[in-house]
Amino acid sequence: FQCGYCTPGMVLGAYALLLKNPKATRADIVRQLDSHLCRCGAHERIVRAVESAATAKGGAR
Repeated sequence: FQCGYCTPGMVLGAYALLLKNPKATRADIVRQLDSHLCRCGAHERIVRAVESAATAKGGAR
């Protein structure tokens, strides 16, 4: 996150997705977070971070 504009929506969206599907795919993550407006361009890095959490050993917890 750079400017923080999208932080609340991105964090809550990612949290909700990983609660429902701890081993979410990249497509699932993009679908979940795509509607959140990111003004500073960090969207791709956020998707990668959520993807990393989902693919960690045992999935997200």
